[in-house]
Amino acid sequence: MEERLIHRRLTLVFQGILFVGVVWALWHQQWMSAVITTGIIVVTLVPLYLEKHFEVFIPPEFVLPAIAFVFASVYLGEVHGYYSRFWWWDIILHMSSGFLLGTIGFLLVYVLNESEDVDLHMKPGFVAFFAFLFAVGTGVVWEIFEFTMDAVFGMNMQKEMLGDPSGLTDTMWDLIVDTLGALVITVLGYGYIKKARDESFLERWISDFIERNPQFFHRRKK
Repeated sequence: MEERLIHRRLTLVFQGILFVGVVWALWHQQWMSAVITTGIIVVTLVPLYLEKHFEVFIPPEFVLPAIAFVFASVYLGEVHGYYSRFWWWDIILHMSSGFLLGTIGFLLVYVLNESEDVDLHMKPGFVAFFAFLFAVGTGVVWEIFEFTMDAVFGMNMQKEMLGDPSGLTDTMWDLIVDTLGALVITVLGYGYIKKARDESFLERWISDFIERNPQFFHRRKK
């Protein structure tokens, strides 16, 4: 309970910083930064909306890393230019996105596999494989989005590297790092299904999600 309270407080800290960022951007008439930061705040409120209107509880252990990722990638990375200041910023964030997307993919298929309303019977290996493909596939979609934004609106989301103004090298490294992050989560998730013991942070997060959302996990009657 104390750990959960810490997660909630840290989430409030991120939201407070974002709110100050909106006020600062409006004061300096940086309208685009204000809009982007406001959008980030809305994203951070999605878990509360889901809990209130759909009775879907997302544990703070999930919420905090997701909010931290959005904060680091969009607010610090795009608004404050951390991608240009630190060459390793993009690599760290893509590794983190692999972790987060792998976790989401794993939970998605795990919920479907355990639901009485969905006639789906998948072995642990396939569940883990789906989570891996979900994370990597989402990473590919994001790279397509970056390419589109650069081509249509003249942005620089695909960072131009020395000797490669096309952004291809950046794209390939992003996909490689996404894949490595997804692979780590896949291995941990597979271990959870096979052993069902709390041996890692991912397994603790999944157990907490299952415990707080029993409506998704009614076992099939034999």
